[in-house]
Amino acid sequence: MTIALSISDINVTLGHNHVLKGVTLDVRPGEFVTLLGASGSGKSTLLNVIAGLQRADSGHVLFDGLNVEDMPPQKRNVGVVFQSYALFPHMSIGENVAFPLRAARRPRKARQDVANEMLSLVQLSDMSDRSPASLSGGQRQRVALARALAADPGILLLDEPMAALDKQLREQMQVEITRIQRKVGITTVSVTHDQTEALTMSDRVAIMRDGLLVQVDSPEALYRRPVDEYVASFLGEANLLPTVDGKLIDETPSGAHDIAVIRPEDLALVTSDLPAPAWSIEGIVRLVSFQGTRYRLELLTSAGRKIVCSLPTTIDPASLSAGAVVRVACSDASHVHVIKAASSTESAVRAA
Repeated sequence: MTIALSISDINVTLGHNHVLKGVTLDVRPGEFVTLLGASGSGKSTLLNVIAGLQRADSGHVLFDGLNVEDMPPQKRNVGVVFQSYALFPHMSIGENVAFPLRAARRPRKARQDVANEMLSLVQLSDMSDRSPASLSGGQRQRVALARALAADPGILLLDEPMAALDKQLREQMQVEITRIQRKVGITTVSVTHDQTEALTMSDRVAIMRDGLLVQVDSPEALYRRPVDEYVASFLGEANLLPTVDGKLIDETPSGAHDIAVIRPEDLALVTSDLPAPAWSIEGIVRLVSFQGTRYRLELLTSAGRKIVCSLPTTIDPASLSAGAVVRVACSDASHVHVIKAASSTESAVRAA
C-alpha cells in the first residue's frame, strides 16, 4: 500500500521561534521526496509533523485526502527510520524487525514470515539471530529500514538515516535504499543536509530555508535552473556572476542586475586568439588541485570574485601555475542559467 501525502499551510512555533512558516507540499503516491536544507531550516520539524510527533499550530496534513492532525503517531501507519536506528539491543535482528507486528498482536508465525521477508528484501536473510551490536553501521541501517517496512506502512519517513556512516558506506547505502524504495513503491519523505544524497536518491527535492520552502523540483531542474542565488550556491558549487546584455561582467552594476549561474564543469579554458565568447571571464590562477578524474581550478578576477572550474585531466597543469592570467568560458549557452534581478533578492516556491 502506498498513499498520497498533502501538507497545507503548516505553521509551527517552538518557544519564540517560528520554525515552519506556512509550508505547503504535495507528495505523489510512490514518490521519493527529500527535504534538504541547512541546520535550523525546519526540515526535521516538518518530518515530525508528518509523523505526528509534533503538532502544528495551524495547517493540515492529509493522507489520501484524510485529515490526520488529530490522529496519534501509532495510528497513522507511518514507518520511520531514525538517525540513531533505535534498535533494541536485547532483541535479535529478527525480533527487532518483527517488533511492530508484535505490538499489533499479530500471530507469531505471521511475525516470523514478515520478518524473514523484510530481511530478504534488505539482503540480511542469514542474520536473523544476530544481535544489533554484532552488525556494521550499514547493516544496522538496513535492519532499521526492514523494521519500518514490516508493518506495511503507507508512508516511509527517513530522518538523516546516513549521517553516522562514512563516505564510502553512505554512497553504497544511497543506492541500496533507493533500490528498496523503488521495489516496494512506498511514498517516502527523507530529511538530509547532504546535497549529493538528495540528488542521488530523490524524484524531487524540496529546498528549505528559515522555515520556508524555497524551491521544489527534480534534482536536475534544481541544479540547472535554481530559482535564486541561495539554491544555486547551496546545491553544489556554482559561479554566480553579474551579467548585462548576455555577457559576463566583472564589475558590479549599480542597482538591480541579473546573475548568471555557471557550474564549474561547464567552464573550459579559452586557448585561441579569437574574440572572447560572451559567457567568458578572465582571472588569475590561485590553485590547481588534482581530484582523480578532474582538475579543480580556482581563479580570482580583478574585482576579487572567485571562479571555480572543473577541467579534464588532459590539460597540462604545469601551464596553469599560480599567478598566470587565463580566460575561461562556457561555450554552451544552454548551460548558463540567468536569475533575473527580481528573483535574486526574494525567493519563491517553484514546484514541478
